[in-house]
Amino acid sequence: MGTDFFLGGEGRLRPADAAVALIVVDGTGYLMQLRDQKSGIFYPGHWGLFGGALDVGEAPETTLHRELNEELGLVTTVTTYFSELSLDFSFGGFGRVTRSYYEVPITSSDIAGLVLGEGSDMRSFSASEILSMTRVVPYDAVAIWMHATRYSVWSGEVEHGGTS
Repeated sequence: MGTDFFLGGEGRLRPADAAVALIVVDGTGYLMQLRDQKSGIFYPGHWGLFGGALDVGEAPETTLHRELNEELGLVTTVTTYFSELSLDFSFGGFGRVTRSYYEVPITSSDIAGLVLGEGSDMRSFSASEILSMTRVVPYDAVAIWMHATRYSVWSGEVEHGGTS
């Protein structure tokens, strides 16, 4: 087995705002990327969602379309904003960064036309499969859980002070 670059082998990392795709396959699965096992990237050797860092002055939607084209050869105009997560890297001198998540629907037949341009593998998994795996990018797992449970867990009603 080769070198595991996770937990100490990542090298110097620089967090940045990112746009990320929840690529929903046939309405039930999520297309994931197995991140390369190399230094200089967050969560090497983990399954994660496709997307990437915003270039200076770039809108998240523009980043999303660019990254999907670069990483998969996927050209799509069908994207819907879903949610975002804010991560505070002040401890390292970087401040807060935001990961903006967008839903991108595709069919299982679309996968055959995709060309993996980054990462070592891609595969579609159900949300329960993803959330049972040990090596998944944790913030992407949170976004998948939120997306998969959006109709069953989130009623839209806010509870205050323990009473409804």
